[in-house]
Amino acid sequence: MPLDRVRTLLSGPFTPQPHGDWDLDHGGPPPVASLTPAAVLMAISEETAPQLLLTRRTAHLKSHAGQVAFPGGRQDAEDLDSVAAALREAEEEVAMPRHVVEVLGTLDPYRTGSGYLITPVVGVVPPGLMLRAQPDEVDEMFLVPLAHVLDPANHLRQSGQWQGQTRHFWSIRHDRHYIWGATAGMIIALSRRLETLA
Repeated sequence: MPLDRVRTLLSGPFTPQPHGDWDLDHGGPPPVASLTPAAVLMAISEETAPQLLLTRRTAHLKSHAGQVAFPGGRQDAEDLDSVAAALREAEEEVAMPRHVVEVLGTLDPYRTGSGYLITPVVGVVPPGLMLRAQPDEVDEMFLVPLAHVLDPANHLRQSGQWQGQTRHFWSIRHDRHYIWGATAGMIIALSRRLETLA
């Protein structure tokens, strides 16, 4: 079961290995002077077949409008750490009660070209939660099968033009949903970590 493997991975010793948007092109960090700490919640719903919670950002946002994302955002000064930031953001964006999240641990930090260093926080939540999207930030919430998004057969390497250059990125499709960029990159990083388990 994918969830059992995730639990095993995060219960053992874990040395973070930062990665990010630029890795498929030239392997270096994004060309910014400093990175702003941020965190997202990779919430796994304990269904019969575990599901991963994702959101679609509203179309009017200044950055990443309309994209599929995890609940999350910038780490504020009052947040004790990345876990606190991810739980706060999930509560604000989708009304996820902090006390229902069983935090398993954190994954490799993800550097973005927009200047963020994102820490993915993995948590397990009960099935059937009554969540509510914050309409200023989230257009839609949906679940995708954890086994599907972690399966390397569903990881697609694509390319496109950005600021006059060809950029490569990962994507994952499920039904009508198109997951790409940093969100796909974090999922694929977890998948590759799981492949290293004996």
